[in-house]
Order: sequence, then C-alpha cells, then structure tokens
Amino acid sequence: MQNWFNLHVQNITVLGWGGDTGFGTALWETLYMTLGSALIGGILGLAFGLSLVLTAPKGLNPHPRLFKLLDLLVSIGRAIPFIIMVVVISPLTQLITHTTIGPTAALIPLAFGIFPFFARQVQVVLLSIDSGKIEAANSYGATHFDIIWDVYLREGRAELIRISTVSLISLVGLTAMAGVVGAGGLGTTAIVTGYQRFQPDVMWLATLMLLTLILIIQFIGDWLAKHLQH
Repeated sequence: MQNWFNLHVQNITVLGWGGDTGFGTALWETLYMTLGSALIGGILGLAFGLSLVLTAPKGLNPHPRLFKLLDLLVSIGRAIPFIIMVVVISPLTQLITHTTIGPTAALIPLAFGIFPFFARQVQVVLLSIDSGKIEAANSYGATHFDIIWDVYLREGRAELIRISTVSLISLVGLTAMAGVVGAGGLGTTAIVTGYQRFQPDVMWLATLMLLTLILIIQFIGDWLAKHLQH
C-alpha cells in the first residue's frame, strides 16, 4: 500500500496545499480570476447587451449608428481566440496592472474574453421578452428606466441567471487556458506542473478540482434560476 501510494500520489503530497504552488493556492487563484473577471466582464456584458436592445431599430431608443458599432465590437470580440486576445491586449494589461503575469494581470484578458459572449447572450434573452409587456408599460407612462428594471431585467432574471452560469463555467475554462501563459491557478498546476513535468497524479487532481468547481457553479446557477422563475 505504501509503495502504491509513493508511486502514484507522491507528487501530490510533495506539492501540498499551501505555499506558492500548492493546491490551495492554485484554487484560490482560480476563484480570484473567475469571480474578478466575472464582475468586470459581467458589468460590461450587461451594459453592451442592454445597449444593443435599446438602440436596435425597434428598441426603446433607436440609434442605428450606435447599434451597428456596438454590434460590430461584440462580434469582433467573440471572434478573437482567447490565447490571441491575451497577446493582443497585453499592452493594456501592462498599463493597468503593471505586469502581464499572474492572476491579477489575467483579469483584463479574461474580462475582455468573456464580456462579448455574455453581451450577446444578454441581447438574446432580453429580445425574447414578450413585446406586449413592454408596450403595456409604455402605455402606463413608464420611463425607460422603469422598463429596463421592471420589465427587461425582472422578467428575464431567471434566464439571465442561466446565461451567467454558462459564462462562469466558460470563465473557469479560460482561467485554465490563462494558466498556460503564466496566470497561475489550477490550469498552471494541471498543465505546467502536472503534464509538462510528467506528474500525472498532480494533473488529474487539478483537473478533478476544476470539474468539482464547475459542478458547484452549475448547481448554484440551476437552483437560483429555478427559484427566480415565474
């Protein structure tokens, strides 16, 4: 038993939970990157998604030129692969964080990588809301803010939770990819420490931790969406 343990999971024991490269540190870095970039990307995505709906030809405040510009920016953002995004915006990352390595530096490309995806999903959710409810609110003299808050966001809250869950899960995957280029987290542990250094036990445990994190996010998202559904 001791021989089997030493053969198969010795590297896990050596790496440990704490320290600069331990599993606990890697988990914390992954959570930090995921939640931090989700906050930034979520705000940008919601703002862009709402603006796309409001400035559309049949929106509350039609503005064809602004709509086309926002639509183009979202489409371009979605088309750029994440690894290329990291490189392309590295000067901006350096300007904001004064470094291009580590979890804090990763927040910038992660936010820019997720917000176009989230913005398009927000647009789809809000456009699916019954137009009759919007017309009814207009007929009662509701302001644009009232319609945005009480109709768009309140009626679409369950679906917004669902797309937020999908976006968070995508972000976990992006943090793993960012780990390959020096961001840290479980991605770095799995690929750099586990795979590249021929430590499969480390790689599999880091992968299992990522999978567990994704399942937890999915469970919480489904629970919230179910309880917010009309």
